[in-house]
Amino acid sequence: MEREDAIRKLKALEGKDLVSLANRYDVTVWKGDKKNKGWAGHVLERYLGLPINSAQSPNFGSWELKLVPLKRLSNGNIVVKETMAITMIDPYNVANTPFEQSHLLAKLKKVVVCARLFESQSEDQSLLVRVAAFDLHDRATYKQVKRDYEETRSCILSRGFEHLTGAVGVLVQPRTKGAGHGSTSRAFYARTQFVAKILGMEKGLGVVKI
Repeated sequence: MEREDAIRKLKALEGKDLVSLANRYDVTVWKGDKKNKGWAGHVLERYLGLPINSAQSPNFGSWELKLVPLKRLSNGNIVVKETMAITMIDPYNVANTPFEQSHLLAKLKKVVVCARLFESQSEDQSLLVRVAAFDLHDRATYKQVKRDYEETRSCILSRGFEHLTGAVGVLVQPRTKGAGHGSTSRAFYARTQFVAKILGMEKGLGVVKI
């Protein structure tokens, strides 16, 4: 599916409840007392007619689909809830690959980010709030992401992969990914301010009724 077609189709879901769509597309949200953490993303992939794909290359060939949660603050403003995983870090690959040929850039160059409102842990309802295309065309943003990547690369080369921490990077950080304390896997994450920029939500969505 072409990116522009997918964006149009996804935008038709803005304001729709993804839990209801999960039932329609036979996506399990809860199995007993265990939640399928990726259920909302699976709904969108099923809606677009494509299977779940976690390969490092952009998962629809020429573009990448991401889903992030939003939260409503006590003042009613809606903001980004958490960081967004971009791609896993292979220390050998990152150490030997310049930013221009990196998996990180490949993911970010053609990303489509969908944002859903996280209401509660019970996931009784979750509305798709925004669909945004992002191309990393802004030069200042591009340069900062490149600096963040090169900082990660430098750390791997000079100190070792195990020394990567979430303190690295302004827009993109290398952070532990995996189950439980002591995980050795790491991934690149977009910090919340970068996710907000992608969504055009640098100042939140304001006090809105959804």
